[in-house]
Amino acid sequence: MSIKKIAQMAGVSPATVSRALNNPEYQCKDPAKTEAIRQAARKLGYTPNLNARNLKLGMPQSGVSKPYVIDILLARYDSLDKDPFFCELFRCIETELQKMNCIVGQILNISDVTRSQPLKNQTQADGLMILGKCPFELAESLIHQFPGVIAIDRNPMDYKMDEVICNGSKAAYMAIEYLIGLGHTKIAYIGDCNMEARYMGYYECLTAHSLPLAYDYIIPTNQTQSDGYRAFHTLRANPKLPTAVFCANDITAIGFLNAMKESNGRKRKHIYAPAVISIDDIREASNMSPLLTTVRIPKEDMAHMAILTLIDRLNKGHREYIRLELPCRLMIRETS
Repeated sequence: MSIKKIAQMAGVSPATVSRALNNPEYQCKDPAKTEAIRQAARKLGYTPNLNARNLKLGMPQSGVSKPYVIDILLARYDSLDKDPFFCELFRCIETELQKMNCIVGQILNISDVTRSQPLKNQTQADGLMILGKCPFELAESLIHQFPGVIAIDRNPMDYKMDEVICNGSKAAYMAIEYLIGLGHTKIAYIGDCNMEARYMGYYECLTAHSLPLAYDYIIPTNQTQSDGYRAFHTLRANPKLPTAVFCANDITAIGFLNAMKESNGRKRKHIYAPAVISIDDIREASNMSPLLTTVRIPKEDMAHMAILTLIDRLNKGHREYIRLELPCRLMIRETS
């Protein structure tokens, strides 16, 4: 299907369609238009004309085989709207799939794949990409239903499937070590504590620097913006206030910072403004005020490497299970 058809369906120009489909960071002035473009492309099963692209770039023509159809499983949340990190990661995946002449199939959640009827009877997909941690028993089932399966997450799952990760424990360790280097010794943790790699990285870094684990500074949450907002008020009521706060993801940190700004307002006394750091580097982290210090997870590279690995698996290019771990990077900004 052509870009002109997508433009007609979305009510935009072909040039806008091209920019939206080739750049996951691109946003129309009206965000609804961007989503309309992507939805139209998915509905039509759009893939770029690779021979036309090669001709434009002065490259030789290629024999393009039938495109692979790839389903996407949202393992952590049932909707992309609930987590900006996975939403941005999905946009990167969508762009990369189109570049590699693949088609985005169904966007599934856990409830879709845990029904009694096998998923292979409901989908025509060649492969599956899992975003977030999937339960072990379900992962075992999915491996037998798809010729190729790959998981993308902050943490390894250690299942019998290909994985592309950016180690959350190392990212958390990096964040805490940076705060300690600034002189902070009273550092709070806001996030999931149930076998969570980021919590373990927080704990391991404190231990490595001979700092005690203060349970009054640990706020278990589901890592949402509203949880971050409530966590500020929980910490604010502590008689011994921490001087720094580590949030397990950016959206939690944004909720925390919103509550902090609201609480402090125009006060000149009793202001509580700890240093704040988090993990992910979503788009909003570098557009808010103050700018959020965070550990960047390389979403674009993770998407690129995951699709290359999945296509290689579908082409029977490798047999062993591959785990690719990409490095994270500290983005020092205004909140610490």
